[in-house]
Amino acid sequence: MSDETQVTEETIREALRGVLDPELHLDVVALGLIKSIDPQSEPMEIKMLLTTPFCPYGPWLVQQVKEVAEKAAGGKAAKVEVLPEMWNPEMMEDPTMLGFF
Repeated sequence: MSDETQVTEETIREALRGVLDPELHLDVVALGLIKSIDPQSEPMEIKMLLTTPFCPYGPWLVQQVKEVAEKAAGGKAAKVEVLPEMWNPEMMEDPTMLGFF
């Protein structure tokens, strides 16, 4: 990839706003599920959380994050790691979006 087409973390993060949690109907970035993105590593590395440890949509969300990131990066391979950290609504960009606060 040339410098002119080098993918940035922001490019990937913006693309991931298109991945919605099917239960909460909010995107994975707004929910605070995306913890880090390293677009320069081979393969690109994305670390994320799930909303619950046994989220029934977990495998689907991980696959969607991988596919959307790879497309945004022009086909560069991505590896998505699910972290063991527990998610809570305070991790959201705007915790009031769920109406808990």
